[in-house]
Amino acid sequence: MEKTPHRLNERFKHRHLILLVLLATLLSSCGNDEADAMFANYQQRLATSLDMPPPERTAPENIAAFPNQEKRLFELPEMREGLRNVYTLRECGITNLIARHNNSLGKVAPPSQQWLYELALWRRLESCWQSDIPEQLSEEDRKRLERLLVMKTRQLPKASWNALFGSSEWVSNFSRASSPLPPGKAIELDRPLAAIAYLRKATRKQFDLDWQAESSVLENHLQALGREPLSAALLRSLLLASQRLDEINNLLERAWRAGKTCSDASAWPSLSKHQAMTYLKTLDQAGSRWLAAIEKLLEAHSVTRSAVSRYRQEWLSLDNPTAPWQQFQAQRKRFETNWRRTGERCARPES
Repeated sequence: MEKTPHRLNERFKHRHLILLVLLATLLSSCGNDEADAMFANYQQRLATSLDMPPPERTAPENIAAFPNQEKRLFELPEMREGLRNVYTLRECGITNLIARHNNSLGKVAPPSQQWLYELALWRRLESCWQSDIPEQLSEEDRKRLERLLVMKTRQLPKASWNALFGSSEWVSNFSRASSPLPPGKAIELDRPLAAIAYLRKATRKQFDLDWQAESSVLENHLQALGREPLSAALLRSLLLASQRLDEINNLLERAWRAGKTCSDASAWPSLSKHQAMTYLKTLDQAGSRWLAAIEKLLEAHSVTRSAVSRYRQEWLSLDNPTAPWQQFQAQRKRFETNWRRTGERCARPES
């Protein structure tokens, strides 16, 4: 049966789609291949030195998906007060602020700018309440001012939470479409850590009337977090390193039970200087600093969402035995024990 141009075109589209998917897969795994090739080389050299077959390798898992927007953000109800009622509180300096927020641009502002609006509104309401203005208001307007202040006081922590967890930069920092950190490259932590420190300070100082938030500073720090998916890269590096260390540990323990010693004792010291050893040390230092900084940032928030709490416990915790950090630490400790005793055996002359 003769193939029609339509069918040929459909087949071409199908093949083209497959090629695009394969290309995307290859590109996304480049970093993973680079780090994994380093571990593969180390495993091969280690197995050769012990006259053992190299370990069977299993692909490490990917990190879990970050909670979606519905599950990680708080819904902030709009003020129900009409402009006429708000105008009665004009001495508090809130009418123009609310009017600007209620225009078309204000309603589609990013969460960080929404927080700055909520912060400015709360501060004007709080300053007004602490002044002598309430004494000049009617009882109805005084109650209205108090009601607005209570509502905005409750909402402000949720607005600051949304400013962080609603930002595309913070969400992209946990992207699953990432790779482990490549070996031999310095991990740039200064700017991301400075960003985390500022966001933590902003969260803790938001009820301090003497502290001023600056929009440009806030946005610059958020952008610093969006330059690369550092959280995801570190987590994936921990997963990869834990998996490869587990395989190395199994190899060393099999060799120990079999009474194996080094086929070439002079080659053993060079294994301690392998790039993989430097990588593990760098990962340990960077991982502890970054995860500790995130922990302090999240602790500064007085509110949370359950989906984020679960993600935090399962993936970002420094204490949870099943989280990537403690899994990595357990495999490193196991490796240090196996390495030391194997090295001692290799150093002993054969009798």
